Amino acid sequence: MVRHAHSQCHVLLKVEGHDSQFDVDGRKVDLTDESAVLINAWENHSYTHRPGQPPTVILALYIEPEWLSGFRSNWQASAAPGFFPLPGGAITPQMRNQAREIAEAMIQDPGDAAGHEALIGRLMISTLERMALWREPYPSIRNMAGRVGLPDRRISRALRVIREDPGAVPSMDWLSRESGLSRAHFFRLFEAGTGVSPRVYLNMVRLERAVAAVANEDRSFAAISHDLGFSVPAHFSRFFHDHAGSAPSTFRAVAGLRTASF
Repeated sequence: MVRHAHSQCHVLLKVEGHDSQFDVDGRKVDLTDESAVLINAWENHSYTHRPGQPPTVILALYIEPEWLSGFRSNWQASAAPGFFPLPGGAITPQMRNQAREIAEAMIQDPGDAAGHEALIGRLMISTLERMALWREPYPSIRNMAGRVGLPDRRISRALRVIREDPGAVPSMDWLSRESGLSRAHFFRLFEAGTGVSPRVYLNMVRLERAVAAVANEDRSFAAISHDLGFSVPAHFSRFFHDHAGSAPSTFRAVAGLRTASF
Protein backbone atom coordinates (compact mmCIF):
# COMPACT_ATOMS: atom_id res chain seq x y z
CA MET A 1 0.00 0.00 0.00
CA VAL A 2 1.26 3.48 -0.89
CA ARG A 3 2.23 6.24 1.53
CA HIS A 4 -0.94 7.70 3.02
CA ALA A 5 -2.58 8.92 6.25
CA HIS A 6 -5.95 8.74 8.00
CA SER A 7 -7.94 11.01 10.27
CA GLN A 8 -8.30 8.07 12.69
CA CYS A 9 -5.68 6.18 14.64
CA HIS A 10 -4.85 2.81 13.18
CA VAL A 11 -3.94 -0.57 14.73
CA LEU A 12 -2.45 -3.45 12.73
CA LEU A 13 -2.26 -6.98 14.13
CA LYS A 14 -0.95 -10.06 12.37
CA VAL A 15 -3.45 -12.93 12.22
CA GLU A 16 -1.35 -15.50 10.34
CA GLY A 17 1.29 -15.86 7.67
CA HIS A 18 4.67 -14.27 7.14
CA ASP A 19 6.04 -11.40 9.25
CA SER A 20 5.82 -8.07 7.44
CA GLN A 21 6.92 -4.48 7.89
CA PHE A 22 5.47 -0.99 7.66
CA ASP A 23 7.01 2.45 7.37
CA VAL A 24 5.45 4.76 9.98
CA ASP A 25 6.53 8.39 9.64
CA GLY A 26 9.95 7.29 8.39
CA ARG A 27 10.45 4.52 10.95
CA LYS A 28 10.53 0.82 10.01
CA VAL A 29 8.12 -1.14 12.24
CA ASP A 30 7.83 -4.94 12.17
CA LEU A 31 4.46 -6.70 12.28
CA THR A 32 4.92 -10.13 13.86
CA ASP A 33 3.20 -12.65 16.12
CA GLU A 34 4.63 -10.73 19.08
CA SER A 35 4.27 -7.11 17.96
CA ALA A 36 1.62 -4.73 16.59
CA VAL A 37 1.94 -1.64 14.39
CA LEU A 38 0.40 1.51 15.91
CA ILE A 39 -0.30 4.56 13.74
CA ASN A 40 -1.54 7.89 15.04
CA ALA A 41 -4.08 10.07 13.29
CA TRP A 42 -2.49 11.98 10.39
CA GLU A 43 0.72 9.95 10.58
CA ASN A 44 2.19 9.02 7.20
CA HIS A 45 2.59 5.28 6.71
CA SER A 46 2.98 2.65 4.03
CA TYR A 47 3.48 -1.08 3.61
CA THR A 48 7.07 -2.15 2.97
CA HIS A 49 6.82 -4.36 -0.11
CA ARG A 50 9.29 -7.21 -0.41
CA PRO A 51 9.18 -9.01 -3.78
CA GLY A 52 8.38 -12.69 -3.41
CA GLN A 53 7.30 -12.43 0.23
CA PRO A 54 4.64 -14.99 1.24
CA PRO A 55 1.19 -13.60 2.08
CA THR A 56 0.15 -12.26 5.47
CA VAL A 57 -3.35 -12.00 6.94
CA ILE A 58 -3.59 -8.69 8.82
CA LEU A 59 -6.36 -7.34 11.03
CA ALA A 60 -6.39 -3.61 10.22
CA LEU A 61 -8.55 -1.44 12.48
CA TYR A 62 -9.36 2.23 11.85
CA ILE A 63 -10.67 3.55 15.15
CA GLU A 64 -13.25 6.34 15.29
CA PRO A 65 -12.67 8.60 18.34
CA GLU A 66 -16.36 8.90 19.20
CA TRP A 67 -16.71 5.12 19.25
CA LEU A 68 -13.67 4.79 21.50
CA SER A 69 -15.00 7.40 23.93
CA GLY A 70 -17.87 5.05 24.68
CA PHE A 71 -15.37 2.85 26.52
CA ARG A 72 -13.44 5.65 28.23
CA SER A 73 -14.20 9.33 27.71
CA ASN A 74 -10.58 10.49 27.43
CA TRP A 75 -9.97 8.04 24.57
CA GLN A 76 -11.62 10.66 22.34
CA ALA A 77 -8.05 11.98 22.30
CA SER A 78 -7.20 9.24 19.81
CA ALA A 79 -7.96 11.83 17.11
CA ALA A 80 -4.95 13.89 18.22
CA PRO A 81 -1.31 13.28 17.29
CA GLY A 82 0.71 11.36 19.86
CA PHE A 83 -2.02 9.09 21.18
CA PHE A 84 0.38 6.19 20.64
CA PRO A 85 3.83 7.24 21.93
CA LEU A 86 5.55 4.55 19.82
CA PRO A 87 4.74 3.17 16.34
CA GLY A 88 4.81 -0.41 17.56
CA GLY A 89 4.70 -2.50 20.68
CA ALA A 90 4.73 -6.00 22.09
CA ILE A 91 1.35 -7.70 22.28
CA THR A 92 0.13 -10.17 24.88
CA PRO A 93 -1.07 -13.72 24.16
CA GLN A 94 -4.56 -12.46 25.02
CA MET A 95 -4.38 -9.77 22.31
CA ARG A 96 -3.09 -12.29 19.77
CA ASN A 97 -5.95 -14.65 20.56
CA GLN A 98 -8.49 -11.80 20.37
CA ALA A 99 -7.24 -10.78 16.90
CA ARG A 100 -7.54 -14.38 15.70
CA GLU A 101 -11.04 -14.65 17.20
CA ILE A 102 -12.18 -11.50 15.36
CA ALA A 103 -10.79 -12.69 12.02
CA GLU A 104 -12.46 -16.09 12.40
CA ALA A 105 -15.79 -14.49 13.36
CA MET A 106 -15.71 -12.20 10.31
CA ILE A 107 -15.12 -15.17 8.00
CA GLN A 108 -17.56 -17.58 9.62
CA ASP A 109 -20.42 -15.11 10.14
CA PRO A 110 -19.80 -11.96 8.06
CA GLY A 111 -23.28 -10.59 8.80
CA ASP A 112 -22.90 -10.51 12.59
CA ALA A 113 -21.89 -6.84 12.84
CA ALA A 114 -22.94 -6.54 16.50
CA GLY A 115 -20.89 -9.58 17.46
CA HIS A 116 -17.86 -8.30 15.56
CA GLU A 117 -18.12 -4.89 17.23
CA ALA A 118 -18.23 -6.47 20.69
CA LEU A 119 -15.10 -8.51 19.94
CA ILE A 120 -13.29 -5.47 18.50
CA GLY A 121 -14.25 -3.44 21.58
CA ARG A 122 -12.62 -5.97 23.88
CA LEU A 123 -9.49 -6.00 21.72
CA MET A 124 -9.31 -2.21 21.76
CA ILE A 125 -9.51 -2.13 25.54
CA SER A 126 -6.67 -4.65 25.75
CA THR A 127 -4.60 -2.67 23.21
CA LEU A 128 -5.10 0.85 24.51
CA GLU A 129 -4.71 0.00 28.17
CA ARG A 130 -1.31 -1.42 27.25
CA MET A 131 -0.06 0.92 24.51
CA ALA A 132 -1.87 4.28 24.43
CA LEU A 133 -0.35 7.41 25.95
CA TRP A 134 -3.44 8.58 27.83
CA ARG A 135 -4.27 5.55 29.89
CA GLU A 136 -5.04 7.63 32.99
CA PRO A 137 -8.64 8.91 33.45
CA TYR A 138 -7.67 12.59 33.14
CA PRO A 139 -4.73 13.27 30.81
CA SER A 140 -2.75 16.48 31.17
CA ILE A 141 -4.47 19.42 29.50
CA ARG A 142 -1.05 20.96 28.86
CA ASN A 143 0.13 17.83 27.04
CA MET A 144 -3.06 17.63 24.99
CA ALA A 145 -2.84 21.29 23.97
CA GLY A 146 0.80 20.92 23.01
CA ARG A 147 -0.05 18.16 20.54
CA VAL A 148 -2.80 20.01 18.68
CA GLY A 149 -1.75 22.78 16.30
CA LEU A 150 -3.90 25.38 14.58
CA PRO A 151 -3.24 25.79 10.85
CA ASP A 152 -2.82 29.15 9.13
CA ARG A 153 -6.19 30.65 8.08
CA ARG A 154 -5.27 30.23 4.39
CA ILE A 155 -4.55 26.56 5.01
CA SER A 156 -7.84 26.27 6.92
CA ARG A 157 -9.58 27.56 3.81
CA ALA A 158 -7.76 25.00 1.64
CA LEU A 159 -8.85 22.26 4.02
CA ARG A 160 -12.48 23.38 3.65
CA VAL A 161 -12.17 23.40 -0.15
CA ILE A 162 -10.85 19.82 -0.12
CA ARG A 163 -13.46 18.53 2.31
CA GLU A 164 -16.38 20.18 0.51
CA ASP A 165 -15.58 18.69 -2.90
CA PRO A 166 -12.33 16.74 -3.30
CA GLY A 167 -13.21 15.93 -6.89
CA ALA A 168 -13.16 19.63 -7.80
CA VAL A 169 -9.47 20.07 -6.91
CA PRO A 170 -7.61 19.71 -10.22
CA SER A 171 -4.06 20.12 -8.92
CA MET A 172 -1.90 21.30 -6.04
CA ASP A 173 -0.86 24.34 -8.10
CA TRP A 174 -4.53 25.34 -8.40
CA LEU A 175 -5.08 24.84 -4.67
CA SER A 176 -2.04 26.94 -3.76
CA ARG A 177 -3.24 29.76 -6.05
CA GLU A 178 -6.72 29.59 -4.53
CA SER A 179 -5.05 29.96 -1.13
CA GLY A 180 -3.13 33.04 -2.28
CA LEU A 181 0.26 31.42 -1.73
CA SER A 182 3.20 30.29 -3.79
CA ARG A 183 3.42 26.53 -4.21
CA ALA A 184 6.49 26.20 -1.97
CA HIS A 185 5.03 28.41 0.80
CA PHE A 186 1.68 26.63 0.56
CA PHE A 187 3.31 23.21 1.00
CA ARG A 188 5.37 24.40 4.00
CA LEU A 189 2.36 25.93 5.77
CA PHE A 190 0.13 22.98 4.97
CA GLU A 191 2.53 20.39 6.42
CA ALA A 192 3.23 22.60 9.43
CA GLY A 193 -0.49 22.89 10.17
CA THR A 194 -1.61 19.34 9.45
CA GLY A 195 1.47 17.13 9.62
CA VAL A 196 0.86 15.77 6.11
CA SER A 197 1.31 17.07 2.56
CA PRO A 198 -1.64 18.55 0.61
CA ARG A 199 -1.65 15.54 -1.72
CA VAL A 200 -1.79 13.04 1.16
CA TYR A 201 -4.65 15.00 2.76
CA LEU A 202 -6.58 15.16 -0.52
CA ASN A 203 -6.09 11.44 -1.06
CA MET A 204 -7.32 10.74 2.48
CA VAL A 205 -10.55 12.65 1.86
CA ARG A 206 -10.97 10.99 -1.53
CA LEU A 207 -10.44 7.56 0.02
CA GLU A 208 -12.99 8.16 2.79
CA ARG A 209 -15.58 9.25 0.22
CA ALA A 210 -14.68 6.33 -2.05
CA VAL A 211 -14.96 3.73 0.72
CA ALA A 212 -18.33 5.11 1.83
CA ALA A 213 -19.66 5.17 -1.74
CA VAL A 214 -18.38 1.72 -2.70
CA ALA A 215 -19.63 0.09 0.50
CA ASN A 216 -22.96 1.90 0.99
CA GLU A 217 -24.16 2.94 -2.45
CA ASP A 218 -25.21 1.10 -5.56
CA ARG A 219 -23.79 3.57 -8.08
CA SER A 220 -21.40 2.37 -10.75
CA PHE A 221 -17.72 2.75 -10.09
CA ALA A 222 -17.53 5.00 -13.14
CA ALA A 223 -19.94 7.47 -11.51
CA ILE A 224 -18.02 7.40 -8.22
CA SER A 225 -14.77 7.85 -10.12
CA HIS A 226 -16.13 10.92 -11.94
CA ASP A 227 -17.41 12.54 -8.74
CA LEU A 228 -14.02 12.14 -7.07
CA GLY A 229 -12.17 13.79 -9.94
CA PHE A 230 -10.50 10.82 -11.65
CA SER A 231 -10.07 11.30 -15.39
CA VAL A 232 -10.72 7.62 -16.20
CA PRO A 233 -12.23 4.79 -14.10
CA ALA A 234 -9.04 2.73 -14.32
CA HIS A 235 -7.19 5.43 -12.36
CA PHE A 236 -9.84 5.22 -9.63
CA SER A 237 -9.50 1.42 -9.44
CA ARG A 238 -5.73 1.68 -9.09
CA PHE A 239 -6.06 4.44 -6.46
CA PHE A 240 -8.58 2.41 -4.45
CA HIS A 241 -6.44 -0.74 -4.57
CA ASP A 242 -3.27 1.12 -3.56
CA HIS A 243 -4.94 2.88 -0.61
CA ALA A 244 -7.59 0.41 0.59
CA GLY A 245 -5.78 -2.83 -0.21
CA SER A 246 -8.37 -4.35 -2.56
CA ALA A 247 -10.19 -3.69 -5.81
CA PRO A 248 -13.47 -1.71 -5.51
CA SER A 249 -15.45 -4.72 -6.75
CA THR A 250 -13.95 -6.96 -4.05
CA PHE A 251 -14.58 -4.35 -1.37
CA ARG A 252 -18.21 -3.94 -2.43
CA ALA A 253 -18.78 -7.70 -2.53
CA VAL A 254 -17.36 -8.11 0.97
CA ALA A 255 -19.51 -5.22 2.18
CA GLY A 256 -22.54 -7.24 1.11
CA LEU A 257 -23.68 -5.20 -1.88
CA ARG A 258 -23.94 -6.41 -5.42
CA THR A 259 -20.75 -6.53 -7.47
CA ALA A 260 -20.58 -3.73 -10.02
CA SER A 261 -18.23 -3.18 -12.92
CA PHE A 262 -17.34 -0.36 -15.26
